[in-house]
Amino acid sequence: MWRSLKVHRKGRGWASGCSVLRQDYEGSQMLRILVENQGRLAYGPNDLTSKGEKRVLKKAAEMPLEGFHSPLLSRCSDFNWSHLTPLELKDRSGGLQAEEGVGRNPYFTLEGHEFLIFGGSIHYFGCPATTSRGTSTSQKGKFDLLGNLDLDRLLQDPTTQLRTTNRTFVEAVDKYFDHLIARVVPLQYRKGGPIIAVQVENEYGSFNKDKNYMPYLHKALLERGVVELLLTSDNTNKVLNGHIKGVLATINMNSFRADTFEQLFKVQKNKPILIMEYWVGWFDTWGKRHTPTDAGDVENTVTEFIQLDISFNVYMFHGGTNFGFMNGGIHFTHYRAVITSYGKCLLQGPSVYYDAVLTEAGDYTDKYFKLRKLFQSVFVTPLPLLPKPTHKAVYPSMRPSLYLPLWDVLQYLNRPVVSRTPLNMENLPIHGGNGQAFGLVLYEATICSGGRLHVEARDAAQVFLNETSLGILADETQNVDVPTITECQLLRILVENQGRVNFSWKIQDQRKGIIGSVTINSVPLENFTIYSLEMRTSFFRRLRTAIWRPVSDDHLGPAFYLGTLKAGSSPRDTFLALPSWKYGFVFINGRNLGRYWNIGPQGTLYLPGAWLNPGNNEIILFEKRKSGSYIYSTDKPVL
Repeated sequence: MWRSLKVHRKGRGWASGCSVLRQDYEGSQMLRILVENQGRLAYGPNDLTSKGEKRVLKKAAEMPLEGFHSPLLSRCSDFNWSHLTPLELKDRSGGLQAEEGVGRNPYFTLEGHEFLIFGGSIHYFGCPATTSRGTSTSQKGKFDLLGNLDLDRLLQDPTTQLRTTNRTFVEAVDKYFDHLIARVVPLQYRKGGPIIAVQVENEYGSFNKDKNYMPYLHKALLERGVVELLLTSDNTNKVLNGHIKGVLATINMNSFRADTFEQLFKVQKNKPILIMEYWVGWFDTWGKRHTPTDAGDVENTVTEFIQLDISFNVYMFHGGTNFGFMNGGIHFTHYRAVITSYGKCLLQGPSVYYDAVLTEAGDYTDKYFKLRKLFQSVFVTPLPLLPKPTHKAVYPSMRPSLYLPLWDVLQYLNRPVVSRTPLNMENLPIHGGNGQAFGLVLYEATICSGGRLHVEARDAAQVFLNETSLGILADETQNVDVPTITECQLLRILVENQGRVNFSWKIQDQRKGIIGSVTINSVPLENFTIYSLEMRTSFFRRLRTAIWRPVSDDHLGPAFYLGTLKAGSSPRDTFLALPSWKYGFVFINGRNLGRYWNIGPQGTLYLPGAWLNPGNNEIILFEKRKSGSYIYSTDKPVL
């Protein structure tokens, strides 16, 4: 006779209520139970097997059996959160809560219903501007909800200490919060909106310069009406530095280690674990090899999260693209600029920066399919159908036919700044005193003798005598020799902001352009003419009135190159490859696609179809070094 035997797993999980079959025999038989250790619980009150459980296992292994035949132990799906969809949640009084476990692991609830958080980060500002909106500042006291702007005006004052309770900084934060939080408050869950939690700051434990700073932000959010669950987020070894009393601490990681939860448990012993940033990859910088993360490793780690009742947020799910001059940089031993792509691209399919689950073009990856299959195996309700992949276009290759050397373009820029000493870009008296945030700056000064030129410039500078290149300054290279001259000539220094450092105390020192004096043989130069090259769309409109030259095959030096991309009647996404060009930026109909650089690892630039017009499209390259030939369109990205 066959009977059903229930095998229950303690707590919630995949194996709860799975069935095996037991056959009854006459006479005594030996029951053999094959027990697999699939990983001990890493946290919670059940992280060690109790003595009673050990006795039960030992007794079961020795007990005689009336027969056992073909056991089949399969994990059973038990996640059903269909009742937690927005339309079902009418009474929004409880919100997201972190519950302490009694005799079990701690857990999250929403309106009293237990659930895990499966999340993914999207950088909306890395999406084409037609489909995203950002909040940032352009001028002091004014806020822009439509553009990709920054708070770099805070760098004008060298006494400002970012991410501290420095008076100048917190005054700016307060004004920003007054504007931003007023828009966030009505979008909170308990007011009928989608926001179920708010993170106070990001990885402050790695910064940790002011013990009063995080409590100040905490209080500022509460006073402005934030009522949802508040969180902090830190690397596993920096939780002690970054947590706030009364705020749920979360951690960031890429894989389990022996000490993963050591600091977290010191600040909160009986709270659910949330991996706020589960890194499914890492960023690339120019001149370094691409380092992808194995999709199987990601699948295995997420499986462990689910088995251990750990909530997680994938970083990145969709990273998008560092359009324009918006990429950041790192500086540990040397400065390096982050590449344009923010999801990473492989020949079989990309996703810039963090090897994201979706590519910068929104395409599926192997990671996406593995995670989707895993989620489907643990959900009671089916997942939504997949949208069809978007087809990419291959447009005719093009070769720019016209060009303008940078020196011919100066007349189309805004009026230059005249200053006795060189000014960094943030302190240029432009834009109502708010300075320049991104792009390049050209400094000109008259010199009447040669010698050893010393320039402290960030991040990279090209030095010219009239129109002749003398050398490149970058990293620790700050000197170049100026040849002997018999009459006064024009010294030109073109400085590029390659991206500001966004991690470590070095964020305090991110002024760009020339940040000190310029000397020849230790004698300071004076009387500079300074041109701002922000390359906004208004500038390119003015360039359309310029008289362009036919392209020279081997032009050296910075120049703009004009061509036409023919997109047909229904423009679609594509990728641009520039194998014969050296270093510069691509502009489509006045929009900046970002930086290309022949040192790699990135080999293509993503061009959204939404930025193309039917028919002809203006394409302009600002090439800093030497003219190339063809620009190619491809349907496959290269990184």
